[in-house]
Order: sequence, then C-alpha cells, then structure tokens
Amino acid sequence: MFRARLPRRGHGDGLLAMTRWDNLFADLAAQAQAVESAERAAEVEQRARAELGQGVLADRLRMSVGTPVAVHLPASRLVGAVSRVGVDWVLLAEGEAREALVPFTALLGVEGLGRLAAPPGSLDPVTARLGLRHVLRGIARDRSGVRLQLTSGAALAATLDRVGADYVEAALHPAGEPRRPGAVRSTRLVPFTAIAAVHREL
Repeated sequence: MFRARLPRRGHGDGLLAMTRWDNLFADLAAQAQAVESAERAAEVEQRARAELGQGVLADRLRMSVGTPVAVHLPASRLVGAVSRVGVDWVLLAEGEAREALVPFTALLGVEGLGRLAAPPGSLDPVTARLGLRHVLRGIARDRSGVRLQLTSGAALAATLDRVGADYVEAALHPAGEPRRPGAVRSTRLVPFTAIAAVHREL
C-alpha cells in the first residue's frame, strides 16, 4: 500500500513558526496601542478645546502670571510681566518698581500668552469680588500719585480723590509731587471706560 510521506519538520521549523506568530501578535499589539494612543490624544485635545471654549480672558491671563506680555491699548502698547489678574483687570509689572493696572475694557489684544487656561470658574472667591472699582478705591485710599493713561492717548499726573460706581475723580498736579492744595491745578472726572491704564510707583 502506498502511503504519502509528509515532509519532516525539524526543531528549527517549529521555532521559526513560533517566532513568526510572536512577531505577528507583537505587530498587532503595537498597532492597537498606536490606535488607542491616537484616540486618547484626540480626546484630550477635544476636551482642552471645549474648556478653552468655555473660558474667559481672565482664565488665560491667570495661567500666564510671571510671563512677559505685550498689551495693546487704543493709543499705545505696554510691555510687562503679568503680576495679578482680577475679574476685569490685569496688573502688569513694568519694571523699575512700576506697575500698570489695565482694565479689560481697554484691551485691544495681548501677545505672549501661553496656550493653557485656568479652569473656568476657578477664580478664588476673594479675588472674584475685587473688581476694577475696588482696586481703584484702594489706590485712592493710600493717596499715592498715579499717571492716568487715557484711551485717547493723553496722560494725566494725578491723585485719585474719589471713586464712583463708574468714574474716578482725579486731582491733577505736577508729576512726582504730592497732592497739596497749592499743587492741584484742577479736578477732572474720568469715566472708567476712558481709562486705558493706571500707572503707579511702588
């Protein structure tokens, strides 16, 4: 009787087959891991975009405290490091012991911010209550001289006498001089909307 003879498989053939299977599964696992990583990265990016879409200007600025930025105003441009951020203002450290308080309403743009933003609604309760009016009232209380930079481009050397709900009452006097009755040339009411920045010596 004739019997078909099967080819003999040596020990090396078995190892080769196992190696091929190992390589196949390793390749499939690598592909699956790459797909999973890509999906995870896409999900993270989508979440980041969604959070940015819900964020406000203050959230972006708060993540850039200490970062040098360029702030564009209606008639000028300021350069300084973000020092503090409130609900409607940003404080810039201009260098040489000078600071500039900039209302958000005067901003035409900010350059130099990172891509990160603080989580929406994460502003601490105390800072959340310190709006522009409260900060201006603090400046008025300490009687320090300021330079009011207006949206028109004009600048006023003054001391803030009073702060209303939407304006400041500024006593105009020579720059660098304390507010004395004899030094005050006039008093001017300036609406918040006309203020581009409040420069103050530390």
